[in-house]
Amino acid sequence: MLKGVVIMKVWTVSEVDKGNAKRISEDFNVPLLPAILLDVKKFEDNETLWEFLSSDADFSDPYLMTDMDFAVERINTAVRNKEKICIYGDYDADGVTSTALLYSYLESIGADVTYYIPSRETEGYGMNKNAIQVISDSHVNLIITVDNGISAYEEVEYANSLGIDVVITDHHVPPEKLPNAVAIVDQHRKDDTSPFKDFSGVGIVFKLVMALEDNDLDIEKLLDDYSDIAAIGTIGDVVSLTGENRILVREGLKRINSSKRLGIAKLRENAGTDKKDMSAVNIAFNIVPRINAGGRLGLSQRSVKLLLTDDEREAAEIAEELGEDNRKRQQIEHEILEEAVKSIESDPTVKYQKVLIVAGENWHQGVIGIVAARLKEKYGKPTIVISYSGENAKGSGRSIEGFHMRDSVAYCEDLITIFGGHPMAAGLSMPTANINAFRKRINEYADTLKELVFPKLELSCRLNPASITLEMVDSLSVLEPYGTGNPAPIFGLFEVTLRKVTPLSGGKHLKLLISKGTTELSVMYFNVTPQEFPYEIGDIINAAVILDKNYYNNREELSLKVKELSFFGTNHKELLESMSVFDSYMTGKPVTAQMKSELSVNRDDFVNVYKFLKKHKGFLYAPEIMHYRLGTEPIGKMMLVLEAMKELNLITMDATQSMLNIKMVENPQKVDIMSARVLSRLFNS
Repeated sequence: MLKGVVIMKVWTVSEVDKGNAKRISEDFNVPLLPAILLDVKKFEDNETLWEFLSSDADFSDPYLMTDMDFAVERINTAVRNKEKICIYGDYDADGVTSTALLYSYLESIGADVTYYIPSRETEGYGMNKNAIQVISDSHVNLIITVDNGISAYEEVEYANSLGIDVVITDHHVPPEKLPNAVAIVDQHRKDDTSPFKDFSGVGIVFKLVMALEDNDLDIEKLLDDYSDIAAIGTIGDVVSLTGENRILVREGLKRINSSKRLGIAKLRENAGTDKKDMSAVNIAFNIVPRINAGGRLGLSQRSVKLLLTDDEREAAEIAEELGEDNRKRQQIEHEILEEAVKSIESDPTVKYQKVLIVAGENWHQGVIGIVAARLKEKYGKPTIVISYSGENAKGSGRSIEGFHMRDSVAYCEDLITIFGGHPMAAGLSMPTANINAFRKRINEYADTLKELVFPKLELSCRLNPASITLEMVDSLSVLEPYGTGNPAPIFGLFEVTLRKVTPLSGGKHLKLLISKGTTELSVMYFNVTPQEFPYEIGDIINAAVILDKNYYNNREELSLKVKELSFFGTNHKELLESMSVFDSYMTGKPVTAQMKSELSVNRDDFVNVYKFLKKHKGFLYAPEIMHYRLGTEPIGKMMLVLEAMKELNLITMDATQSMLNIKMVENPQKVDIMSARVLSRLFNS
């Protein structure tokens, strides 16, 4: 997929209460633009807004969490009596950082502590009896789970039978029947009284360490010692960066940028980010994947060791290994992605469904979730990627806003061995024989939804190009750090004219000159080549941009970065609805009146499309670009014409909602364009 091409989305602009924004500006002493963005966030009350803006490290009492007192009592007893403690972690960034944080703390207070992280490939997520036996053989008396354990009923019973006590710290939603553990600390317990419910696993561990410190608690020292680790796990688990998570990440970024911890500093060097201050976004794209790579392709013990080591050579070696693992992961991911796309494109019964289900034999389970995310972006649809081997299959899904991934999987519960997840992602296991039935069933669920679900681009507010200043950018710093639950604001510049396109860095990036009235602005469109850029000088467009600043010759300059572009006046929802009608027709569903209205074609439609393609010698941009250049016909009809032309060997075409790659066939044979099989159902119904 070309980098300059993005999936079609419904553009929305947040509603602003200008009166309330003005009140926020005055009452909280912030400039008007951040006040507008704070109004858009719809805080429940002034106290919550104060907490968001405050620079204080204001954490709630950890003992408000149910069972925290039991957890602290059992751990203190183990430390005091020199019992052997094992931290049972997980292989992702949250599990790795949870393990490292708790191990580091317990070791600092004199505990006899070790850790165990299961292999993603051979053991899977969570506790397992073989691991517990191995732990028992090393004479452990107490297991503390981090980022897992809430559903490990049988495994905890097994540990108890071996004389091992278990303290569970987790942040996942508990089942009805809780394990028989000494303590279960999880903010989602029905009887939990703590105020903040969005912690990741490492956030719960930080609260546990607060409680263990008890009367000796020095929150600033704890933040200084551990917030860098906590920040990485919190960002890596994609939890909301609000409330206490916001404090952990804000404080952690300070320590990360000061290169306080050797292992993180070496990871930054390996990622090439050691010369600039890191943001939460930088952490998510450069540090978290390297920590995760250890668990995806090998063993996460290396990632834990990296966060704990004081040996510079060891830190550099592990950072290099994780960097290499990350490169291998990217290659494996790329290969599976190509196979998945080929599989989807070769089967209309898969490609045109509302939910994409694609399966492959022995696809690496460590990357199928990432591939699902890539396919979701490419096709604009909820996607589940399944890897099967013999009779067993495992899948990982990613969704778009408005389609509840876990609920959709639960609808197919009788076909699945085990599953879990949340609105935007899910994991599952099933018999290989059930894959096709699962594809059919989950799409039945999609058909039951009252409204069609489309990808969205949410703009924080509109901006007049004439009003944008460097001071405006500076004023937005009160909203940082950005991340899940507090995304970086995206602004809409509407009805601007494209005046000039300048390639930079050998054509790798573009600088666009746009204007509105007498105001001209330069905006950067990164990772887009001139060949990938579908707009022409004089086009009236809308630009979704991020406000930033850069430094040039020791001087701060305003920098606007393009997120997405579209033609002014485009009704994306209308286009996507028409594409959905086309998709439904292509899956073989019975022809409806809406299909006839949207898709009925005639010879003039073919002539118009053919002339356009002949003039442009094919086409290599998004369908909406071709639709705009062609005129006003429904885009679904245009797509059906293209499918018929492809069938009749007038063109070759690879097509998704984000890209049309069309080439003209030289010297095609004369054909009856209305004879295409793809049209027969429409004509004969």
